[in-house]
Amino acid sequence: MAKWTSRHKAIERNVTILAVLALIAVAIGGIVEIAPLFWIETTVKPVEGVRPYSPLELAGRNIYIREGCYSCHSQMIRPFRDETERYGHYSLAAESMFDHPFQWGSERTGPDLARVGGRYSDEWHVQHLKDPRSVVPESIMPPYAFMAERDLQFKNIADHLKAQRGVGVPYTDEDIANAVADLQTQATGDGDKAGLLKRYPKAQARDFGGAGRITEMDALVAYLQSIGTQVDFKAAAAQEQPK
Repeated sequence: MAKWTSRHKAIERNVTILAVLALIAVAIGGIVEIAPLFWIETTVKPVEGVRPYSPLELAGRNIYIREGCYSCHSQMIRPFRDETERYGHYSLAAESMFDHPFQWGSERTGPDLARVGGRYSDEWHVQHLKDPRSVVPESIMPPYAFMAERDLQFKNIADHLKAQRGVGVPYTDEDIANAVADLQTQATGDGDKAGLLKRYPKAQARDFGGAGRITEMDALVAYLQSIGTQVDFKAAAAQEQPK
């Protein structure tokens, strides 16, 4: 025992030896953590229903990021009872597999939005974005009324899909070719709805912002209404029940 104690003291008193041994320990730990990833096909288990964002949803997500909404609203429900009872089923890694960048977070000034899709009406979202305190009196969120007046710039939306494909999102040539038309169809409810739904199952098509033209409000509300709606957790839970 005294032998090991003396060696330990010698290491602690020699900064160079301590630094080298610490580096070796960290390197071994890093290898153990990282090396297995090179021998498995994927680190994210695919989940049925998860698809890339439609052009309108992607445009809304870009606005969401531009305005810094992620600073106050995370999109990651932890697997704890207090979170799942308030927000819904805990978040799955596959739900963010097409997010670049992902919208996880560790701080919430406002509620988590991972399951906000379909929870409120379009009108509620529009009013909340225009005047947050009119629907949530205790809210400290700034107003975003200007979005209802600002026309959405979407002529180059196909380029956004191409950029996403460059980082691994599986947009096809057909998706990119129809990007502008799909955005207009989803934002107005008019056009090739069948084609839109073929490319983006469960995509909702209507005038989200209520302005009668395609605005930034339409895009942001469309994005918010899509969050957390792709995976059917009730169906998955029913399949897992013993027969």
